[in-house]
Amino acid sequence: MQIYNSLSHKKEDFIPHEAGKVSMYTCGPTVYHYAHIGNLRSYIMEDILEKYLRFTGLDVKRVMNITDVGHLTSDGDTGDDKMLKGAKREHKTVMEIAKFYTDAFFSDCAKLNIKTPDVVVPATTYIDEFIKVIKSLEEKGYAYFAGGNVYFDTSKLDNYYVFGDFNEEDLEVGVREGVEADDNKRNKADFALWFTKSKFDDQELKWDSPWGVGYPGWHIECSCISMKNLGEYLDIHCGGIDNAFPHHTNEIAQSEAYLGHSWCNYWFHVHHLNTTSGKMSKSKGEFLTVSLLEEKGYDPLIYRFFCLQSHYRKSLVFSWENLDNAKTTFNKLIAKIAPIAAEPSGDIDKAEYDRLMQSFNDAMGNDINTAQSITCLYDVLKSKASNATKLALIGEFDKVLGLDLIKKAQESNSSDESDVPAEVMELVEKRKEARKAKDFALADQIRDQITALGYEVRETRQGTEINKI
Repeated sequence: MQIYNSLSHKKEDFIPHEAGKVSMYTCGPTVYHYAHIGNLRSYIMEDILEKYLRFTGLDVKRVMNITDVGHLTSDGDTGDDKMLKGAKREHKTVMEIAKFYTDAFFSDCAKLNIKTPDVVVPATTYIDEFIKVIKSLEEKGYAYFAGGNVYFDTSKLDNYYVFGDFNEEDLEVGVREGVEADDNKRNKADFALWFTKSKFDDQELKWDSPWGVGYPGWHIECSCISMKNLGEYLDIHCGGIDNAFPHHTNEIAQSEAYLGHSWCNYWFHVHHLNTTSGKMSKSKGEFLTVSLLEEKGYDPLIYRFFCLQSHYRKSLVFSWENLDNAKTTFNKLIAKIAPIAAEPSGDIDKAEYDRLMQSFNDAMGNDINTAQSITCLYDVLKSKASNATKLALIGEFDKVLGLDLIKKAQESNSSDESDVPAEVMELVEKRKEARKAKDFALADQIRDQITALGYEVRETRQGTEINKI
């Protein structure tokens, strides 16, 4: 298996530190609001990665943090505190906000068939661990106290900008819009590990520390939670591409300074979901959530399928038209599986099974190429293998893809025509008339409309059959 390593900028053979086992860390949500579907694209693709690692027989332990304290809106450790902002918006305490949006996040994940990580750690439960690591960094000369806060001294590193994607001058505080200079810092690139001086007089969450009453910076959370649960050597760290700098850069700096050796071997970054007007974000008002998709009549798994049609290292453009196209394609796919699920006859042809399985593994093993893996599904459906062989392969592929393919096909087969909406029945009658008039182009167009509404229409010896997809 090969994956693209953001640290080396190339595809590499994936070799875990300990044979047969994988330690995997995922940057979790800041739980001050609902996750938008751009955030969730990253979690979908990380879920695919984890499931494929398990599919190949590896023992995966995946850890994720929940940021319920310390995340400011600016790269320069300034700006609004996101958690406090959420609490003020809804007139609740920070912990009430954290609990509500943590539950909402995992509810969305369940709807998208995203597996909950093996270990989930709210940052507020690890304060002692943060203090321990910050004290050690201070003792080793990598951290300093200034103006009431503790900062990491990036000048002590031979190479701070480890991902190498960035022009150092462009990253200086004061160059980027919205980032204010912090006069306490010795170097422009230094970042806060612990705050005791905050512009937020009503900051709710504060703890005693050797430097005074305060709270941790955002970056220290992931390092400590990872090291505590996964040890000194991390196999793979995941997150959105926007976290590469400064968050992941800072994680590497503080973790390796603390440990005294290299820390994480592979970095897996998922690229942005964009709208036609640019990157999706909560602040720009393009706040698309799983709940909104459901309100508009979309099964959340349609969005998962939409994401799988593109490679995780390519920006993906969201529009309702694109989602409708994915819905039509997905419904057609289920319609093709439905008759196979209804009659899983024949013996499993091992040679054909192995050939098609190898094709799937070649796609997924080539840097998690989900688009190619969908093509592998169609290859199974087009093959001359027995229905039993096809169904076995679809079930195995779906352990990774997480689209509930067989379940939806079975539901389609068991649907009752009496439950079919009038709108669909009207289209079925129009299609019959078009077929009778030998206007097959129109008949095909109407069939696609029926499929988009979640139904499949088939002509059998007994007449027209209508099934819910």
